[in-house]
Amino acid sequence: MTDGRPTPDQEALSKIDTTVPHSARIWNYWMGGKDNYEVDRVAGDAYREIAPNIETMAKASRTYLIRTVTFVARERGIRQFLDIGTGLPTYDNTHEVAQKVAPESRIVYVDNDPLVLRHAQALLTSTPEGVTDYVDADLRDPESILESAGRILDFGKPVALMLMGILGHIQDYEKAKSIVSRLQAALPSGSYFVHYDSTDTDEELKRAQDGYDDTGAVPYVLRSPAQLAAYYEGLELLDPGIVSCPLWRPEPGTSPAPTDVYGGVAYKP
Repeated sequence: MTDGRPTPDQEALSKIDTTVPHSARIWNYWMGGKDNYEVDRVAGDAYREIAPNIETMAKASRTYLIRTVTFVARERGIRQFLDIGTGLPTYDNTHEVAQKVAPESRIVYVDNDPLVLRHAQALLTSTPEGVTDYVDADLRDPESILESAGRILDFGKPVALMLMGILGHIQDYEKAKSIVSRLQAALPSGSYFVHYDSTDTDEELKRAQDGYDDTGAVPYVLRSPAQLAAYYEGLELLDPGIVSCPLWRPEPGTSPAPTDVYGGVAYKP
């Protein structure tokens, strides 16, 4: 900046803490990305040593995102997506999948991580017909998210609300349910809720998560599939329901194995 003020990119860089591991950066590491630091790789390796299935879970969550976004765009005609808890870009991000089906799709990403903000330019690519934008906001403040997203999305038309692997960071379960309910309440009829979270269905995973939470990083709460089901109350859950992500409408001819990340897609009547 000619006036000496820091640029948004410089401000974002100054807020990045490389002394403690960070879930988005570790997830990026497990998925083969390069946007991570030594502290993240050490934590990721330690986690994987206890729960070797974690990389399978990370990759299964991405293929689930691809299938669900493709489904609501192609089969249900959704052209607006609110993806909260974006994380770091890897491959086949929401806007790439949606705009491959429908170039006119409008996508709003929401995150409050400074490293994600630094990479926002990579996310803000779009087809000429569509829109991709980024909102710097916290999931704990749904009103702010809705206000900002409303400048880009038309909440008078159906929207796909995506909460992918993010609700475990809300430690208070009742608070998590309240946030989901508020966000869903803003959606018009014909909208969809697309979600997944890691579950407490594996002892190794629970031990690994306990060790991770002790590092000083933002904790992540593993919850049961029954607890996750409460996020869908009042909506019409589509077949096959809330299942291990690889089992949600797998590609024909494949025989995927279940893993400890569960999700589902629901319709708002």
